[in-house]
Amino acid sequence: MSLKHQLIESFDPNGVGAHEGIFGLPFDEVTADLILIPVPWEVTVSYASGTDDGPEAILNASYQVDLFQDDIHDAWKMGIYMLPIPEDIATKSSNYRIMARNYISWLEGGMNEADKERFIAIPTLINQACEEMNQWVYEQVKHFRAQGKLVALVGGDHSTPLGMIKALSEEYNSFGILQIDAHADLRKAYEDFEYSHASIAYNALKLPQISRLVQVGIRDYCQSEAVMAKENNRIHTFYDKDIKEEMYEGKAWKIICDDILDQLPQDVYITIDIDGLDPKLCPHTGTPVAGGFEMEQVLYLMKQVVRSGRKIIGFDIVEVAPGPDGDEWDGNVGARVLYRMANLFGASQGKLNLK
Repeated sequence: MSLKHQLIESFDPNGVGAHEGIFGLPFDEVTADLILIPVPWEVTVSYASGTDDGPEAILNASYQVDLFQDDIHDAWKMGIYMLPIPEDIATKSSNYRIMARNYISWLEGGMNEADKERFIAIPTLINQACEEMNQWVYEQVKHFRAQGKLVALVGGDHSTPLGMIKALSEEYNSFGILQIDAHADLRKAYEDFEYSHASIAYNALKLPQISRLVQVGIRDYCQSEAVMAKENNRIHTFYDKDIKEEMYEGKAWKIICDDILDQLPQDVYITIDIDGLDPKLCPHTGTPVAGGFEMEQVLYLMKQVVRSGRKIIGFDIVEVAPGPDGDEWDGNVGARVLYRMANLFGASQGKLNLK
């Protein structure tokens, strides 16, 4: 009997969620089929902070998530394991965040000429630090993919998945990205930071393997982003306003999901910025925007991706931030999205059966 089978035989999925592995599961990086990479990084956030604590918030809330899935039998048996949260990454994020925040304040204050010499080198330092973070993520993904593991990422801000997308681009010749988000994230080097959280989609499109970027729920964007989304034939954006107007006029969410699926290729990477949801579900995220989706709307779309026969090749969930005084609401929602996405990922990869 294999070690994994022994763990499964001795584990009670109906019991109390012991504070061991994520979701109280007994697996480790050897026995789990899916490895979660936590990235506590938010150097370039431009509004509220706290997303660097997202992986820990999700981990802490995960023990309250029941493991039963009525349409995926014994989903927990696939095995999910989150790597230890890297303290060195968190420390670097905190240190460079102070530097970036001061630089952003200087920009917003009109770039006082007297302080120019003090601030002029900061973008280069920040870009280098972010590049090192991206490289660390890239190496983690390559390491576990070489072992045949499924890999997903838990941020941190939305800049964190770039290294993962790059690693997958070396494995897949062509794939699409399905982006759930309030923001287009198509800004070029926002606030002079090449790897800004507001530039993740722009940077991902530099990879020629990305055949399609399908954005869903976008409702906060600048004119240059709107122009890029319209003129770049690799981008198709489903704006939140347009989706809502269609629904108000009687178009079913199922039909809208079919329209979204029609824009996706066979292989799909999914990036979920939690602010794509209605902010009542993520009130402490870095840049909340009125509007957005219910959690089950997004998860229904993801289920349809799997049912369509498309293959999810990886995913991330980012921008979850805990509230003050230990408020776990955002982490609770993030943990539930993460667990469902993990199971749908497994079903897409043939490791689980979706009814």
